[in-house]
Amino acid sequence: MTAPTTRTTRAPGRGESAAEVLEPVLHELFAGPPPFALRLWDGSATGPADGPTVLLRHRRALRRLLWQPGELGLADAWISGEIDVDGDLADALSAVRRALAGRTVGRPAPRSWPALLSAAARLGVAGPPPPRPGGRAKVRGALHSRGRDRAVISHHYDLSNEFYALLLGPAMAYSCAYYTRDDQPLQAAQEAKFELICRKLDLSPGARLLDVGCGWGALARHAARHHGARVTAVTLSARQHAHARTLAAEAGVADLVDVRLCDYREIPADAYDAVSCVEMGEHVGRDEYPAFAARLHGLLRPGGRLLVQQMSRGAVAPGGGAFIEAYITPDMHMRPLGQTVDLIEAAGLEVLHTEAMRPHYARTIDDWRAELTRQHDRFAALVGRPTVRLWQLYLAGSSLAFAEGRMGVDQILARRPGGGQETVRPAGWHSG
Repeated sequence: MTAPTTRTTRAPGRGESAAEVLEPVLHELFAGPPPFALRLWDGSATGPADGPTVLLRHRRALRRLLWQPGELGLADAWISGEIDVDGDLADALSAVRRALAGRTVGRPAPRSWPALLSAAARLGVAGPPPPRPGGRAKVRGALHSRGRDRAVISHHYDLSNEFYALLLGPAMAYSCAYYTRDDQPLQAAQEAKFELICRKLDLSPGARLLDVGCGWGALARHAARHHGARVTAVTLSARQHAHARTLAAEAGVADLVDVRLCDYREIPADAYDAVSCVEMGEHVGRDEYPAFAARLHGLLRPGGRLLVQQMSRGAVAPGGGAFIEAYITPDMHMRPLGQTVDLIEAAGLEVLHTEAMRPHYARTIDDWRAELTRQHDRFAALVGRPTVRLWQLYLAGSSLAFAEGRMGVDQILARRPGGGQETVRPAGWHSG
């Protein structure tokens, strides 16, 4: 592989440029030329002409990285508007990841520190740590205590019902959609996902469904409206709870959908025909999942069905990484699909079917990203530009993780043994 050719340009009419000072620092960090072009606040530039271009709009970004090198320092600089990219953020992140493949980015050797400190002084970036942008989660208490879990859910899901309605569309479904054709719009793909779940759960008129982690109630409304199910829908988000009740009434299914504000550990004992859990299991926690799976088993009648849709990830960064854990969903834990299947089976449930949906999530997130771009100014008016930038970074990184296979999402269908003979159906029956 040929190393990129570095080109450094100086801002006209000035002395030593920021690019000239920074170029040897970048070579030290990347053990060679950087894999991206860099345009700096003084108009100078350095880096390969054919790579992605990072815009360093303010020297404060470098001070952040001095105090907090790595993912969180970069995220803070992005959210604050001190770093930008030329073009699509996900494309730039992907190009940098490809360029860095097989290369080591390490801490400078001790012998390099005098030169680095001199460069920092010449660039005017030495000084106290800059204030952090807003938006980091503030959670206290024992890990996965009920109070802490409530605070974590509130941090992310109580942002703004208006924001989520604009981003997610009429269904207000904040989970992977199911695309059945290339030209299918997001709303139709979400409805296809709801229908897929209802078919897998074998819902019929009068069936009792428990939806754990119901969000704004989209699946509950679909199950009631199209299958005549009687749904108990549970959320830990106060804003979701209030809005889901309103949406059920507007859809004319309030008599079939009972939305409750409670922790899954507080759901009264019962014997439901079916239980759904769509992208809520990630919030349960590593050590708590066996008890969670046992709780789901106990809430099903013999012969009842469970549908879990859940994100999967390998051993690296099971919480999603420093940025996700600080800004988006602290305390989250993901695991490989096989481990989740093992935990469900250990709870006494029989796993009937699994379905991988990873490519669907990359497309779902890209549809959300497109809406965030298309209506940028409306989003900014609702939550402020720093929060919009936070979401740009979150969605771009998430899209890339699914597209590159570093994350997955799967549907797991299981049943509680007993309840008479199970009906045998041909393969693919649930697809309609």
